[in-house]
Amino acid sequence: MVQYTLAQSPEVVLTVSGQDSRKAREKALDQLMVLIEEGKLANALADGFSAEQLVEVYPPIISEPVQQQEDAVVEAIQVLNQLATLKVKVQSVRDQALQVRELVDLLFTDEPITDDQLTELKDGFKVLKSFAQSNLRFKAARAQAEEARQVLDQALGS
Repeated sequence: MVQYTLAQSPEVVLTVSGQDSRKAREKALDQLMVLIEEGKLANALADGFSAEQLVEVYPPIISEPVQQQEDAVVEAIQVLNQLATLKVKVQSVRDQALQVRELVDLLFTDEPITDDQLTELKDGFKVLKSFAQSNLRFKAARAQAEEARQVLDQALGS
């Protein structure tokens, strides 16, 4: 099957069997004449029209819904990759952050704090901040990743 359209009326698509050839273009012209005679096409071809003026229409290689699904899969993979990166970051800092957190608890007791503990605490605030921020991002990303996992499951057919 081959399809043609008109530069003046791109909404009109003429479909004929076979490949693009002189004969196929003549069949398309016959269909065009029928449309004009039936009044389905305004006579915008007042200056005449020839088979060479037909524009061949190629079907899209990938349909729009398939392209949208592919885009959704790519986005889902990116979201899952971000989740994996955040999880590794949270895990790598977690133990250090828990140690610093214990030192924070010392601030709320009557026990004295040593200079070494104070220095460790001050240095540990960066670790604690990094862990807390990464953990919050990880939790938010996990909620978003649930949707991404569903998209991926649909694409995989599971």
